[in-house]
Amino acid sequence: MDGLMLDSEPVYRRAWQSAAAGLGYDLSDEFYLALIGRNNRDSEAELVRVFGRDFPLDRFRDDWPLRWQAEVETAGMPVKPGLFGLLELVERHRLPLAVATSSDAEQTVLSLRAAGIDGRFACIVTGDQVSRGKPAPDIFLEAARRLNVAPAGCLVLEDSDAGVIAAATAGMPVLMIPDLKRPSAQAAASAIQVCENLDDASAFLDTYLHPL
Repeated sequence: MDGLMLDSEPVYRRAWQSAAAGLGYDLSDEFYLALIGRNNRDSEAELVRVFGRDFPLDRFRDDWPLRWQAEVETAGMPVKPGLFGLLELVERHRLPLAVATSSDAEQTVLSLRAAGIDGRFACIVTGDQVSRGKPAPDIFLEAARRLNVAPAGCLVLEDSDAGVIAAATAGMPVLMIPDLKRPSAQAAASAIQVCENLDDASAFLDTYLHPL
């Protein structure tokens, strides 16, 4: 969802960085990029590891969602160019479509509604609904289970290194469309294709569904 369908990573980054700054900590762009694709639980553990045990995690946890929600309610949730064309392509082929996101359920519902794409998915699996977050495969395996499709019969679209590795570990072919950072060597090698944007992903998917 975030960074793949929705241009939401800059919104999250501003919320996390401003909340950290309000507590006297500098959450750099480089540090934030290392958290992309990971669930809140794992990202919070990384904050404590880097900033130390004195980092006021409870205050941070209370503050950043308020900053995030205020921006979403004011400015809306932008979608990635090419998203609606991609969704229409999938719907024309009557393919079951799932969201498997590291975001928590509450933020996921608000994000999809703000973007105007809620109701277009057969199921939604969020980071707080599985034991292990990406790069573990749990979230994709759960999505396949809910879709009643074997893992090898799924195709995952992902923007993050952690997500690509999670999908590959789940035994699913994965198409990577990077967002804020270029793919790592491991992620690029794990993907069946790296696309520049969702329009390219749609063109690839159309060929994938209609091989010569």
